[in-house]
Amino acid sequence: MQIKIGEKIRELRRRDGRKQEDLANAIGVTCQAISRWEANGGYPDMEIVPAIANYFHVSIDELFGYDGNREDKIRKILDDAEKAITSNEDMTACVEMLRDAVEEFPTETRLLQSLGFALHIHGWRMHGLKGQSKDGSDYGFLDTEYNARNIWWQEAMQVFEKLLKSDDVPNREAVIMLMAVDYSKMGMYDKAKALAEKQNTLIISRECLMTHATEGEEQDRYLGEAIIALMNELKKHLETSVATKKSLLTSGVSVQKMLALAHFYEEIFDDGRFGVAHANMRDIYLSCSIFEAIFGDIKKAVQYFDIAFNHHTEYLEIREKGGDYSYSSPLVSKVVSKQEAFPKVSEDGLKDYLKAAPEKLIEEIKKNKKYASAIV
Repeated sequence: MQIKIGEKIRELRRRDGRKQEDLANAIGVTCQAISRWEANGGYPDMEIVPAIANYFHVSIDELFGYDGNREDKIRKILDDAEKAITSNEDMTACVEMLRDAVEEFPTETRLLQSLGFALHIHGWRMHGLKGQSKDGSDYGFLDTEYNARNIWWQEAMQVFEKLLKSDDVPNREAVIMLMAVDYSKMGMYDKAKALAEKQNTLIISRECLMTHATEGEEQDRYLGEAIIALMNELKKHLETSVATKKSLLTSGVSVQKMLALAHFYEEIFDDGRFGVAHANMRDIYLSCSIFEAIFGDIKKAVQYFDIAFNHHTEYLEIREKGGDYSYSSPLVSKVVSKQEAFPKVSEDGLKDYLKAAPEKLIEEIKKNKKYASAIV
């Protein structure tokens, strides 16, 4: 999409009876620069745009030629991007759409963030991730040389770096987390560490601090929120620990560790109403299912898959219902999760997991019509 800011500058200059030289002197550039902009041969630097808008007494939006449907247009782009990001469709068109949108709305951080997320997903699908082992080591290592060639991740990092310069980042924590992870995957450990060093420690997170800043029923609510948040982080780190140690990954110990976490969740949400944690329970039991199938116990593998399927179904139903979600088990009974706490997930998510499953497990799952949506 071509931004015609130069034409708007010429229109405003003629409206006010100003010469190119007048504008150039006012904003500190050459007349040649003004002439080039007006001929659509280039664009003013973003740092100059506010000065140009002030000179003509118009908003930046008006300078870019936007009318009253700006927010509607941005919302539609974001909605279309979310649908693409949470589906299994090719992301090429989505990425191009967001690149054009960022060019059209350069100060809109929501679009910049969405572009970064889209590039991250596109990089996964187009380039993938490789790991490698080293002789004599119990640890798994990333093939950082291969991963660093992921041009979409490279662009995503550039987008996120630009985004973090703004004070208005819609989901700063998610952006920082993704940057740290992708920097590491590409071998940019110094950048990942530098980013991590700037962040708060776990004990002074919002969730943890609010438990000390309140009392009574309000404290009960914040304790519940902290439990949910900390369990979510524990799940992420335990999964990574199991996945990066060969001695765990290639033995039944991997299942034991994952089941221990699942049982911990089941103690906390002892009434079966897991809320946002239904997604974590799905992931845990899917991993256990695939591990057991690899180790040869298909009966247990199917049993764990059934539990994962039920959690997946429950999560989708909660999202479909919409609105706030109230928990009821004692430790979290005062917590209410807003709809936005339930990110949209692809209904094909189980299919993606099953790509790593042995064929014997797939065959058993196909025998039960209950699981048709996970296979077809």
